[in-house]
Amino acid sequence: MTSSAASTVTSAHKSTKKKRATPVNDRQEDAPAPAQDGLPRHPIEVKYRDFFWTYTEEPHRTRRLEIIKAHPEVTKLCGPEPLTKYVVLLVVSVQIACAYLVRDRPFFSPYFWLLAYVVGATANQNLFLAIHEISHNLAFRSPTANRLLAIFANLPIGIPYSASFRPYHLTHHKSLGVDGLDTDLPTAFEAIFLDSILGKAFFCTFQIFFYALRPMAVYRVPFTWVSALNVAAQVAFDAVILRTLGGQSMLYFLLSSFLAGSLHPLAGHFIAEHYVYSTVTPAQSDPANGIPVPETYSYYGPLNLLTYNVGLHNEHHDFPAVPWTRLHKLHDIAREFYADLPYHTSWTYVLWRFIFDETVGIRCRVKRKEGGRLVGQGLHRQNKPVEEWKEDELQS
Repeated sequence: MTSSAASTVTSAHKSTKKKRATPVNDRQEDAPAPAQDGLPRHPIEVKYRDFFWTYTEEPHRTRRLEIIKAHPEVTKLCGPEPLTKYVVLLVVSVQIACAYLVRDRPFFSPYFWLLAYVVGATANQNLFLAIHEISHNLAFRSPTANRLLAIFANLPIGIPYSASFRPYHLTHHKSLGVDGLDTDLPTAFEAIFLDSILGKAFFCTFQIFFYALRPMAVYRVPFTWVSALNVAAQVAFDAVILRTLGGQSMLYFLLSSFLAGSLHPLAGHFIAEHYVYSTVTPAQSDPANGIPVPETYSYYGPLNLLTYNVGLHNEHHDFPAVPWTRLHKLHDIAREFYADLPYHTSWTYVLWRFIFDETVGIRCRVKRKEGGRLVGQGLHRQNKPVEEWKEDELQS
């Protein structure tokens, strides 16, 4: 692949010694046939274009330990950010006010769609990322208070998802790139059937549905009391909106959520975070060499002001317990650890290049076959039933 300075800045990487993982194959039946490098894969991935497979562990744990050793003061940045709850309250209020303004407007009127795109999609993307922030218990010290705030932030989105998002997202952190665990990874079928300009345009336009439905196709999370409360609160809120403001206001919420995960500048972060945009050498492409491929990219532009600084994604994965207001401070303290990492300069161009650049596509993700774990299931995935998930970890 070629790198583009207009979208992604790639620096020469310092070589870091990575620990080679011991291959684990916990699926004896219907195991995918191994490729030439020995990694078991789905046959459809062997036949067609492939992902970037690796034996190396994910980079964030190693870098976190190195940063703490060099700058022990960074641990003082961890902990809840009181400002978060006020931002959530403001954005939820803005969305309800906008829903009131469009209550009598035709759905297909320019005013309706312009307001939904400019204000509604921006606001709901902000709420998506508020829920992301809250999933790490970074709004309150109380786990229950965080769960409740996430349910409240979910209301203008129109569909309940905050309760199920948390275990999927924490597993993404603990199992970055692990096939069958990290539901942020596109499937082999997505990579094949959408590996064209039209296919990638379709993916970018409807990516909110891929992110919503793909996790449930990979594995199920438990339905807990938080899940029940999430559904009950959302149904009650939607019923109140329909009864008091009418169907147009409800459509406004749903359209805002769709546009927030479609061809919108802020939606670029979904792709910018973990898709490989850097030049990958033949040596890096061979898993046997153990040379890491960059798999997390940061963005340091102005749109971070609207998105809880989610653009500082290497920093976030290195220290998930550092809230959004302190990620820039983390970057400044440990600047030498981030100076050589590739980063994006434009989320809009990330989307443009993803669609039209044939060297970037859905297959451009780093995958690993072993390592990681499901939240609440020990060190390795062992295909345990849903009932064996640890409730305290899901709720804390």
